[in-house]
Amino acid sequence: MTRVVIYTDGACRGNPGPGGWGALLQYGDKRRELCGGEAETTNNRMELIAAIRALEALNRPCDVVLYTDSKYVRHGIEDWLPQWKRRGWRTAARKPVKNVDLWQALDELAQHHRVEWRWVRGHMGDEGNERADQLANRGLDEMLDDTKG
Repeated sequence: MTRVVIYTDGACRGNPGPGGWGALLQYGDKRRELCGGEAETTNNRMELIAAIRALEALNRPCDVVLYTDSKYVRHGIEDWLPQWKRRGWRTAARKPVKNVDLWQALDELAQHHRVEWRWVRGHMGDEGNERADQLANRGLDEMLDDTKG
């Protein structure tokens, strides 16, 4: 299996508000950068979409190390998701899981790969994380520019 290292990040100006997502994929000596944005969203949705878009970009099963600075994504995928599924996508308080559409998509995509989820502290000089942050902000800025013209 091909080994791919992925860094993801989301950005939001206002929460909710306009948002962007970014992903840096590295495999061997190759790099691929992805980004996009939405006019009205939340930071958590952008963090999830970054991971989803990155995994969607893989065209065959891979060994993936996915870095995120979002504890929401890391805890969600590793700790909370199995319980949510057992409870019919409900929280321990029996309330519907927020962003269930994205959690279900991420869960489905992750099953096609061997994914190791790693948390990295944001804005602390990690090169991959910093680039993912730049991409998320670029996606947000490009989306805002598109809505103006």
